[in-house]
Amino acid sequence: MKKLVLIRHGQSLWNAENRFTGWVDSPLSEHGTQEAIKAGKLIKEFELDIQIAFTSFLSRAIDTLNILLRELNKSNLMVNKTWYLNERHYGALTGLNKEETKKEIGENLFLKYRRSWDTAPPPIKNNDKNISLYGKLNKNIPEDKVPLTESLKDTYVRVIEYYESNIVDYLQKNNVIIIAAHGNSLRALCKNLFKISDENINSLEIPTGNPMIINFTDKLIIDNATYLDKERAKPIINLD
Repeated sequence: MKKLVLIRHGQSLWNAENRFTGWVDSPLSEHGTQEAIKAGKLIKEFELDIQIAFTSFLSRAIDTLNILLRELNKSNLMVNKTWYLNERHYGALTGLNKEETKKEIGENLFLKYRRSWDTAPPPIKNNDKNISLYGKLNKNIPEDKVPLTESLKDTYVRVIEYYESNIVDYLQKNNVIIIAAHGNSLRALCKNLFKISDENINSLEIPTGNPMIINFTDKLIIDNATYLDKERAKPIINLD
């Protein structure tokens, strides 16, 4: 049985402030750090022997992974960092408070920007102050690859491209892999893994700092999936 551990980073400072974060490198809040510690303890209790790890170019995901690996005494584990697992780019919404934005543009457009499958927010302007707050590792991305905005569909394309060309091969050769990433990059991956429709993906919520364990057969067919922190679990759509 192969196991894939998915974990959304712990709460960031901008999460706590209810702001659209996207590619801005907002660090973990104290609460987020504690979520990462608890995640490590839960994985340890589950006795998972993680063999390889993947994460994004953003520190909130990297730090969440490092914290939980320390809890597992696996700080020397091989970690693959890639921008393909970055959070969705929120374009001109970056940095804005979500509640204030909803009031300003109306709930329908707000939900379309935030949760629809293929509608992207307006692009971020080249002189936007938030661009200077992007993760340092993002400077390694080819300029023509850096988006100005993304829909979930755009995020899905890059996440699944990386998953199929890099992660699947490791999953076939190893028993336990972990991916520490973001709400939308993990929603994109779950859409693919659980065959969630374009319409239903808007209702998938992935809680911060709560490890999801996906069990695969040796032929990489999903057998079952569950969250380790049952009190904070969210429904996993289309999985019997």
